[in-house]
Order: sequence, then structure tokens, then C-alpha cells
Amino acid sequence: MAAATAARYNTNMQLDTRAQTLLKALVERYIADGQPVGSRALSKISGLELSPATIRNIMADLEDMGFVASPHTSAGRIPTPRGYRVFVDTLLTVQQIDETTVESKLQSRLQSNSPQKIISNAAQVLSSLSQFAGVVLTPRHESVFQQIEFLRLSEKRILLVIVAPNGDVQNRLLLTDVDYTPSQLVQAANYINQHYAGLSFDDVRVRLQSELRQLRDDMTRLMQAAVEAGSDAMAENEDEVVISGERNLLSVSDLASNMSSLRKLFDLFEQKTSLMQLLDVSSKATGVQIFIGGESQLVPVDEMSVVTAPYEVNGKIVGTLGVIGPTRMAYERVIPIVDITAKLLSNALSHS
Repeated sequence: MAAATAARYNTNMQLDTRAQTLLKALVERYIADGQPVGSRALSKISGLELSPATIRNIMADLEDMGFVASPHTSAGRIPTPRGYRVFVDTLLTVQQIDETTVESKLQSRLQSNSPQKIISNAAQVLSSLSQFAGVVLTPRHESVFQQIEFLRLSEKRILLVIVAPNGDVQNRLLLTDVDYTPSQLVQAANYINQHYAGLSFDDVRVRLQSELRQLRDDMTRLMQAAVEAGSDAMAENEDEVVISGERNLLSVSDLASNMSSLRKLFDLFEQKTSLMQLLDVSSKATGVQIFIGGESQLVPVDEMSVVTAPYEVNGKIVGTLGVIGPTRMAYERVIPIVDITAKLLSNALSHS
């Protein structure tokens, strides 16, 4: 489960057992039916033998502390992002699911010789099991090259030819400040191939800064331009975020009823920048993480939550997957779905 910060635990320590029980009951009931929960309903479902007056007092305290809110149209209360956070961090009972059954259903979907197909299927699996949107941040591929070559096209125009270890060839046009001679281009290519072949362009970029001071400035600029262009070329056409089931969210009343929220949500899917940032943050943590709208700038829609988990290839974390849905989602069911799918994806990619 998501790791709670010290501040969150300190906040929760203000709640006694009765308040925690009532908050848990309120969140679970609200997730189930989407209606504000009144004191009378809480007295029935909480299992506490408390008078209606006592329950109203406790709920007033929870509201003062920012864990619940009262909609203007109802005397009942609904959880706030802060209330959801306490619930998922400390009060949630994660549903026990039969991992063997789930694995048997997922194994066939994650069998393929193509890593990209496996990743696409994982996003579809997350969407179908959760009934929300499934997302996968694809593995970062180091832009390793085996050989490069410079071809002079005309004055100050050079074609950069990049050969990857698997034989793929990428071409990039370089516009330079200096008119390099063919012999200078051969010299630069030979230097890079002899010293850096088999490395990633990111590694070469670091090495260039410290190792090429002894070369002339114009040659250094050429090599740096080649590294930048090569890195872009190798990363091009990689679908960095795979999304499945976006349309499922159109049937979620909490999201579909608010046109502004819906617009922000689909902007998130279309632009992907914020989504990639959120998933990238998730990949730096261990286990399942939960991001709740209204408490994090990474989640642009207040009514939206994202449940994520990192996945590995041969023991190394390379990406993140998750489910995007409403804050009023069944976390106890979605968390194990995300967790198991991450483990199965790790296993499938490691053996693909």
C-alpha cells in the first residue's frame, strides 16, 4: 500500500478509535452508493453503540479537521481528499483475492514474443479488471548505438547515420556552424566509434564533457550535436504511455457530470506529459502507490485517483503501470489488481 508520510500519521493520531471506525464506515458506504452519508445510517453500519447525538458530534469534529464535508444539498457527509488519504493509508482492508485464479486469467494475455504487445495487453487487462482506465509507462530503452557515420551533404549540412546493436539504422540531418571537411568527419566518427561504441548516448554525453577538452572546439561541437541528435533518433516513435479504457470513465458519474473535470481528464490522456510525470514519480518508489485528486498537483482532477505500481525486467525497475478512476473507487479491489498485474508483467517481460 502507499507509504504514508509522518505528517499523515500524525494527523490520523488525532482520531480516536470511534472516529476512525465512523470515518471508515462513511468512506466505504460513500464508495458503494455515491450518496452523502447521514448520522442515522452510520449508527446502523458502523457497529458502534452510540447515540445519534454522539455520532453527530464526532462527525462535526471530522468535518472541522477536514476529513469529511457537507454538501449544501444534504445533511449527510462525504469524504474529502484528506479523508480518502487516511482511509487508504491506515483504515483500508485490502480484499483478499485468489492470486492463482487471477494469474491464470492474465497469463494468456501476457504471453507474446513482443514486449510492446505484452505492455499493450497489460493496459487492457488493468482496464477490463477495474472497469476504469489502465495505463502503462513503457520501459526506458537506453539509446545504445553500435556505430555512427557522418556524410557531408553540402556546406554545413551533414547526415548522421546511427546503427543500433540490432542492425536498425536511423538517419538525422545536422545543421552546423562550421563547414567540416570529409576527413574531419571521418576523424570525428572514428573517435566516437573507438571510444564510445556500445554505450548509450546519455553516457556519451557525460563522457564528452570531461574527455574532449583536448580536442578543438569545433570538433567537440560536432560530436555533441551528434549525441543530441542520436539520442532523439533512438527514442523517436516510442509510445511512452500506453492507455486503455479511457471511455470507461465516461460512464463514471463523478467524472462525467462535471464537464470541466472531464475536459482536464482527457487533456491528460491526450498530452500525456503530466501523466508521464506522475508515473515516473511512482517508478522511484516500491510497492503500490495511491495518488488522490485534490491533494497532489500531479493529479489535475479533484475527483480522480491513480493507483500505481512499478514493474521490473530482470530485477530492475523499468516502468510503472496503474489504474485511473474516480476517487470513489473500490480501492480494496483495485490495489491487488494493480499489484498482481505488475508482478505478472515483470515476469512476462523478463522472459520475453
